[in-house]
Amino acid sequence: MKILFIGDVFGQPGRNAVKVIAPRLVANEGIALVVANVENAAGGAGVTPDTVDELLDAGVHVMTSGNHVWDKKQVIDVIGFEPRLLRPANYPPGNPGRGSVVAKTADGVKVGVINIEGNVFMRPKSCPFQTVREEIEAIRQETRVILVDLHAEATSEKKAMGWYLDGQVSLVIGTHTHVQTSDEKILPKGTAYLTDAGMTGPHDSVIGMRKEIVIERFVTSMPRRFEPATGDVRLQGAILEVDPETGRAISVRRVDEPLE
Repeated sequence: MKILFIGDVFGQPGRNAVKVIAPRLVANEGIALVVANVENAAGGAGVTPDTVDELLDAGVHVMTSGNHVWDKKQVIDVIGFEPRLLRPANYPPGNPGRGSVVAKTADGVKVGVINIEGNVFMRPKSCPFQTVREEIEAIRQETRVILVDLHAEATSEKKAMGWYLDGQVSLVIGTHTHVQTSDEKILPKGTAYLTDAGMTGPHDSVIGMRKEIVIERFVTSMPRRFEPATGDVRLQGAILEVDPETGRAISVRRVDEPLE
């Protein structure tokens, strides 16, 4: 069974890439489930009910997020009742929404998806390592096919999580930096790993924003509102092949497809 994980969807360009490229990959690769990180899907920061509907219509089955999930207040209107839209599981109790879900493919295979946020260089939250273990224990009652999106800044924290969960989940994949890494591998006990899935959006940019504005802010230290870029739109992520019985990864490879 193959699963497509799509790296951080950035603004309208990223949503367009998902709508055009994801269905093609599903058809050509025989993808059974599509998971996408969508925390930047609305204007480059946050998510709204309309962007959720747009991505679901494009064929995304589960949406993960991260530190920008609350940037658009409208998300409160959807995240509490849409189980396919996740926020990090280690957020404080009382936050709306949920941090994991068990989805089902068209063939009836159950796939667990867990969303976790790191603590290094991020706002402090509950321990991601302890929280993810709790989520895994609950999901393994239903399926051994489990994906973990670790939305984190530090490579070390992502690497540590990969080794920590080796043999417990099918995939540990990082998001947040918008820069795809080239260290995909299958760890010794059968867990696939990639430090960062990259960004689905405009790559003629500084991690999605117009480069001229970002450079000006670095050079002058003067405040300037960031604006999403539009050029060199690409879909980045990874395709995981997994044994649905054991949950062990068979293969993992990066995806970097231009919107032509």
